Amino acid sequence: MVLAELLELATSGVEQVDGDGFVEFAVYGAPGELPELDIGEAEVGGIRVTVSAREVPDDWAERWKRFHVPVLIADRLYLRPPWEQAARRPGVIDLVIDPGQAFGTGAHATTRLSLELLLELAQEDARGSVCDLGAGSGVLAIAAARLGFGPVTALDSDPLAIEATTANARANGVVLDRVERANLRDEAAPQADLVLANLMRPLLLRVAQLMAEPPRELIASGLLEHEADEVAAAFSPLRERRRAVGGGWCALLLRAPPSTTRRESTVSSMRTSITPSTMRSPSKTPAKIPTVGWSSGPIAPATCSRWSS
Repeated sequence: MVLAELLELATSGVEQVDGDGFVEFAVYGAPGELPELDIGEAEVGGIRVTVSAREVPDDWAERWKRFHVPVLIADRLYLRPPWEQAARRPGVIDLVIDPGQAFGTGAHATTRLSLELLLELAQEDARGSVCDLGAGSGVLAIAAARLGFGPVTALDSDPLAIEATTANARANGVVLDRVERANLRDEAAPQADLVLANLMRPLLLRVAQLMAEPPRELIASGLLEHEADEVAAAFSPLRERRRAVGGGWCALLLRAPPSTTRRESTVSSMRTSITPSTMRSPSKTPAKIPTVGWSSGPIAPATCSRWSS
């Protein structure tokens, strides 16, 4: 609840740090750009939190890079920022993702779980057209294109996401068929064989409500574990085929029943887990920091506000 509220207040992104018995969220920005909360005790999302603020070093434009480290997904996909070396293992697809100012490189559990499910579909040769809803930096759309899916459409409401997706596609030698802005709260998602929706629960429910015709398959993520059943039911008549969980987050692979799809599913539902990557914060204190779909980039922050719950 705290995270969802902060994402509404801080559109530039939120850093999440899981501590021993607490969770800390940090927002970076220049004076006047941060959410207006008094220092001390406050209420966010109906939960009492402690708010603090302090100045951050002037070299944040370089320090922020420490948050973005390479990630290997299922021994098949290697996601890295452009300042890291390319993958050298044979058979591994190297993806270069520049997080820019407001997005991540794919290290967050929701993105990793989505990629895990996408890889399974590719291994089954279940390729076809793809529509990525809430593309962010374009990780899922670009990975789909590299895995042989197509045509691929990437949609996001944020113009920075459109720029980031376009630039990252170019850096990876990928041509996405459509990269466009879209208001998913008011517009039905375009039809595609596979829909990728790494969003959050309220928007996923809205996407389900507006969907006139279900896709052959849908990967829904951005969910906390306890939200998965509700979202899976909202996309009926799609049926849950696979559920992957990690770090308290969840991703669902939903498939149309045999009567409405070109292929019959012969694989029963399974559950797997992943462990979020261990990263290092600017204070050089090890912390598990799953980025929330995006992360603060090389802006010119002067202060850092933190909420602990």
